[in-house]
Amino acid sequence: MATTQIAPERKAPSKLFIGGEWADSRSGATFESLNPATAEPLAQLAEARAQDVDAAVAAAREAFESGPWPRRDAADRAELLWKVADRVAARAAELARLEVLDNGKPIREAEIDLREAIDAFRYYAGWATKLEGETIPVRGNILNYTLREPVGVVGAIIPWNFPLLMAAWKVAPALACGNTVVLKPAEQTPLSALELAAIAREVGLPPGVLNVVPGLGETAGAALVRHPDVDKIAFTGSTAVGKVIMREAAETLKRVSLELGGKSPNIVFDDADLDAAVKGSYAAIFYNAGQCCTAGSRLLVHESAHDAVVEKLVERAQKLTPGDPLDPKTRLGPLISREQLERVLGYIEIGKKQGAELVIGGRRARYQGEEKGFWVEPTIFDRVEPQHTIAQEEVFGPVLATLTFRDEDEAIALANQTIYGLAAGVWTSNVKRAHRVARRLRAGTVWVNTYHPLDAASPFGGYKQSGYGRELGKYALELYTQVKSVWVDLS
Repeated sequence: MATTQIAPERKAPSKLFIGGEWADSRSGATFESLNPATAEPLAQLAEARAQDVDAAVAAAREAFESGPWPRRDAADRAELLWKVADRVAARAAELARLEVLDNGKPIREAEIDLREAIDAFRYYAGWATKLEGETIPVRGNILNYTLREPVGVVGAIIPWNFPLLMAAWKVAPALACGNTVVLKPAEQTPLSALELAAIAREVGLPPGVLNVVPGLGETAGAALVRHPDVDKIAFTGSTAVGKVIMREAAETLKRVSLELGGKSPNIVFDDADLDAAVKGSYAAIFYNAGQCCTAGSRLLVHESAHDAVVEKLVERAQKLTPGDPLDPKTRLGPLISREQLERVLGYIEIGKKQGAELVIGGRRARYQGEEKGFWVEPTIFDRVEPQHTIAQEEVFGPVLATLTFRDEDEAIALANQTIYGLAAGVWTSNVKRAHRVARRLRAGTVWVNTYHPLDAASPFGGYKQSGYGRELGKYALELYTQVKSVWVDLS
């Protein structure tokens, strides 16, 4: 089928990228990337293992300690990052198509990811020349000033749901601050990270500054986290894996930032514009087939608006059907893998057994008339209780749990009643209520009368077990720099 071809004009890289060169795995191991829409093979890639991670970290360490990158003029670093952004922009159509084949998301969503990845590189290119220290008026005839310096070698581990975008979120600020990076993409979606490595090489990024080692989490990822020459781990993924990383990183006391899971509440008050709330709630759960850490997977609706909201949502969901992800009209893509398909279907069965009302969906969906690929029907549960598993655990699929509330206090209590705190949505026409509720929600991002907008300039991260540290905006610079205090006796 046409959808299994990578590109008619070129072949994507399939090797590891270490020290500025393409290399096979030292063990000779390889793994297969599948097209989620069809479950057909897409590419065979070199699989990084511990020895390969060692080599990548050594290259990054040498580039940091002996290479020009950390000592390069900040303006020069900015120029190279801008060139990366320009090159990604020039190849945006090709890269979006590659992302669709590797990840399964509709082309329209992949194009949005590309624009945001380009924005991230350009935004942090601007910050490279603005990493400033300060002078401090200490006692005595002493000049005291601070330097903001790079942390060192950064191990970046990214998920499969937004592959190139998540790479940009970590690589761009890390490089802008003068660090070197070993990037471990998810084994399900390694292709765009390898293309990013190729682009970095094309624009003249020095060898070892960016290394890309596709491999399994339990081998390549674990080796990166444990490595004594890695100074910082930046991880996006599940809360369960985040806890493992914290434990493993403790052995070497490396710095860690974690952007983890979510079970985001999306609250619709009775004074909301219900048509807008339904449209936003639909996008909140079904965008990227629900495979978003910020997905509005818990819909909390005021009891007086409940029937109208659910009815309108079901009408919309009925029109959401599988289609060729490369077709610009397609709005529903597949799940990433068979494992994720089984996980989501398992949660749907748990929801039914625990007494939630299945309103629509709940089954594996057919693609092009056949049961192939990893597709799930848009699924809406109603009459969900707060203690139900589907109201507490992250499903990471197109599955919505609907609950009702009577007043503002109950809505906030329900919203905060999980271990997560990544994002939340509020729909209301009352400005005072909007600000009041936003303050009381324990979430790192709160959207009011909208859902899912992000910008490279605005911080993103979680409360509670959704992680710590803030990506994006000037706050991300804290993740990739450290402060040195210098004292000069002038007496």
